[in-house]
Amino acid sequence: MGGKADFMVTVSKNEVVAAVLPLQEHWLPLSNLDLLLPPVDVGVFFCYKKPEAIGDSLGFGSVVSVLKKALAQALVSYYAFAGEVVANTVGEPELVCNNRGVDFVEAYADVELQNLDLHNPDQSIEGKLVPNKKIGVLSVQATELRCGGLVVACTFDHRIADAYSANMFLVSWAEMARSKSISMAPSFRRSILNPRRPGCIDPSLDLMYMPISSLPPPKDQRYQTPDDHLISRIYYITSEQLNDLQLLACSNGYKRTKLESFSAFLWKMMALLAAKDNFEVTKMGIVVDGRVRLGEDDKVKASLMSSYFGNVLSIPFGSQRVNELIEKPLSWVANQVHDFLDQAVTKEHFLGLIDWVEAHRPEPALAKIYCNKSYDGPAFVVSSGQRFPVSKMDFGWGCPVFGSYHFPWGGDAGYVMPMPSPAREGDWVVYMHLFKRQLELIETEAGNVFRPLTFDYLD
Repeated sequence: MGGKADFMVTVSKNEVVAAVLPLQEHWLPLSNLDLLLPPVDVGVFFCYKKPEAIGDSLGFGSVVSVLKKALAQALVSYYAFAGEVVANTVGEPELVCNNRGVDFVEAYADVELQNLDLHNPDQSIEGKLVPNKKIGVLSVQATELRCGGLVVACTFDHRIADAYSANMFLVSWAEMARSKSISMAPSFRRSILNPRRPGCIDPSLDLMYMPISSLPPPKDQRYQTPDDHLISRIYYITSEQLNDLQLLACSNGYKRTKLESFSAFLWKMMALLAAKDNFEVTKMGIVVDGRVRLGEDDKVKASLMSSYFGNVLSIPFGSQRVNELIEKPLSWVANQVHDFLDQAVTKEHFLGLIDWVEAHRPEPALAKIYCNKSYDGPAFVVSSGQRFPVSKMDFGWGCPVFGSYHFPWGGDAGYVMPMPSPAREGDWVVYMHLFKRQLELIETEAGNVFRPLTFDYLD
């Protein structure tokens, strides 16, 4: 196995790919749930071995041609990704669906696929293989590697799409490339997320969300020492380790999910460093998708929600004393996770959140944990990527050997996304955007659970 050397990326072509059919220009308002997202971009990438057609190897030019043609077809249904975000008269973002198209970059990277340091995406992926989106809603980059391998990557505006929406688009794009029809056409019907008249807001929402004007002023960031900053790393966890964690997290007949068990374990790890830094509390949030909840007791709405394109997210969080997180068993911590999740996995929570945003418009608002200040004690968010469609991303030359989201999200809290492993059934690949000292502690204290992702594992 070769060394993890730095490498150069050379851009050979920039082009704009628009939807293949003309589109009547129109405005699409953002829903109240979209308006809770800051202007951040999300990256996602897929790594392929040298593409082979039946009996022949496919040249990079042929591969790019397939990607562009399929993209132009997919954008007919997913026209939001070909538009532009602009501010309306009260300063809120809106989407102009004008088919300006998607910036498509072709590039060459002087590195072999097996020598890509996937464990350290800041060095290997960021600004090299995932495009920096300059304009529009979506950017795409296809990069040929020295070995003939390929990386296909996208960057999209989170205000327009959550991961569920992006996953729908990615699968449709791959289906188009294989000359199949789209298995799920997106719905942009914003009216299904309209606020109620009159609204009904539970006081708990004021603990989870805040208008931007209520943000505390910056103070001395004693937690963030000069040599400590947020960095990204990718690990894998075996199914055996996940099963063990789940077993430890279940007690007294209570069943806890793998995500609850994993999150509880990570929270205990975070508490160890928080204690060393003399913090009394630490917070953890979990991203909840509201599509299933909002479709409850209404078959028509459930069908619309299952194909709804946009953001349908909430980030409930818990705050716990550091000493309790350290001293109590994993099952106790998992119960705390389950309890704070419980309040947000209801239809009423999401209907109330839509009403809460309406009551504060047009002032922007954010999830409190996103703007957590480090002097409040460390905080992080877990977002389940178990729907990540790495096994469906076959454009006609086979499935990727690896794929991951890449999301240094710009918040003050850390961000963690576990996804299914393409290499081994039941294993997880975990993207972690945390403080450097937190990751060092995790590697020291839980190196048997969090293992650095290497090409040897994928092979």
